[in-house]
Amino acid sequence: MKPDNDPSPPAFGAFAPNAAQAAIISLARRTGLKRGAFRPWMSRLIDLLRSGPLDVQYQGASFRFYHQASATERGALLNPDYNIEELDFLRKHTPGGGVFVDVGANVGTYAMPLARHVGERGTVIAIEPHPVTHARLAFNNTASRFSQAKLVAAAVGESDGELMIETDGDNLGASHIVTGEASGKAIRVPSLRLQRILEQAGVTHVDALKIDIEGYEDRALIPFFKEAPQTLWPRAVVIEHLSKDEWLADCIADMLARGYAQAGRTRSNTLLVRG
Repeated sequence: MKPDNDPSPPAFGAFAPNAAQAAIISLARRTGLKRGAFRPWMSRLIDLLRSGPLDVQYQGASFRFYHQASATERGALLNPDYNIEELDFLRKHTPGGGVFVDVGANVGTYAMPLARHVGERGTVIAIEPHPVTHARLAFNNTASRFSQAKLVAAAVGESDGELMIETDGDNLGASHIVTGEASGKAIRVPSLRLQRILEQAGVTHVDALKIDIEGYEDRALIPFFKEAPQTLWPRAVVIEHLSKDEWLADCIADMLARGYAQAGRTRSNTLLVRG
């Protein structure tokens, strides 16, 4: 099997689930086995039947999921409603032909469904710095045939330059920006301000934004809201709050002070709308 960052990976469909794998996936999706506590067991069982990634449809887009090494890919493979409350909120606030920005896009489990939603007249900006994860994102975008998605291989930071990122364990979705001493596993990636990314993409407004960058959300958002014109402020925001203890400043409180209101809250994310 070629690695997922190979310049010419096998075409989508080459790793379609076999009959036994498809049966297990179907069982999980119809029962409580799709829940988080059961997903690693189901993933190991699927991998025993045939190791490697799986090519499947998720939320109307085509994905190659490396489920054994990514909690996000495992969740989307086994649960057809993975992050559905957040996805429905973003779709509600992003019209057809609209603009969606995904900061920390991972393999595209938000960006690809929203690309399908906005259609060819819309724009999705999917920002993902990790080279392996970005390669998976690019493959899924190509497999889904979405010309409206613009991929950015960079981290979002306080300034333009470079940052170090590292991964704890084998879960690529948990890659995070290093704020202290870097380990030997850390890698250097480009860093861009969110305002610069939006201006380079040529967008004049943002309907909705999702951000999940493992505790660095404050350093991406607070400078943006301080410096960017209000015409670029997103009308709706989904922000992961699981790592808020790592924030230097409360970026949710900052958004509330700027006129946003909390519209909902899930286990992982706070949902905000601009008043």
